[in-house]
Amino acid sequence: MALASSVKVPYMAYLRVYEPLAAFPEPERSHWARYAKRDDTPTAQDEQRRALADLLPMPPVPVPVHESADAFIAVVDEVICVCPWRTRLRGWQALDALEELLPPPVLDAALPPVVRRQAATDYERWRERHPDARPWIRGTAWHIPVRWFVLFDDAEREYVPGDRSPVLRYRTPMVQARRRVARGLRTLRSSLEEGPLIDGLVEVGRWLEEFHPRSLVELDYGGLVHAVPGEQLAEDRSAAEVADGLAALREGDGERAGAAYEKLSRRWRAVRERQFAS
Repeated sequence: MALASSVKVPYMAYLRVYEPLAAFPEPERSHWARYAKRDDTPTAQDEQRRALADLLPMPPVPVPVHESADAFIAVVDEVICVCPWRTRLRGWQALDALEELLPPPVLDAALPPVVRRQAATDYERWRERHPDARPWIRGTAWHIPVRWFVLFDDAEREYVPGDRSPVLRYRTPMVQARRRVARGLRTLRSSLEEGPLIDGLVEVGRWLEEFHPRSLVELDYGGLVHAVPGEQLAEDRSAAEVADGLAALREGDGERAGAAYEKLSRRWRAVRERQFAS
């Protein structure tokens, strides 16, 4: 445990879905009902440290041998909602993304090809037995995709300042998230040509459709709060800027929409550039 706690938490942000207990079949529902009563449920930092600690042995363990039995818990209108970690599934999916993000020599040094091949084989076999599996959590490093902000309103922003553990997150009911995705897609398709922004929002919308309609959707800045100076974090209104840009497009005001998008891009470009700072 000391080893895991000494590992530095990465600059990751997360999009999570918390489903009500009624969405889970038995015996999983009973497991989560008991789990939610615990006083020692782990935090997001605990999850990150456990995952990173698995990469320290030689050879590294890129994907847990067993699926996690942990989850994040939220209580919405006195209803217990659960966001399972599913770290094994997310580990396999993250490996696929690494091959597109890292140069081959760097990837081979971090995760030898033999380790990746074995993980890919294990994933293929697992998918044959679980064809409908999907994660409750999505993560991204050093930035937050613009499409994620479409799901939220500025009034849902929660900011808790702090020198060591500031928190910045948005939370919204699933019905609102789906409605905003649909409206955003109508606006973008009527104003822009098909491209990555529209494709990405379509894909997020499809993911949301797989969950219970009374779920809670959360955007958590996670470790990114440590990559942004406190004053800038307090002033971050990314969801409001995305909403303003979409409103401008609906009104036919391309100049205002472009200004909102440029402000947003400039902020997140500055954050991404920090990963290369020495």
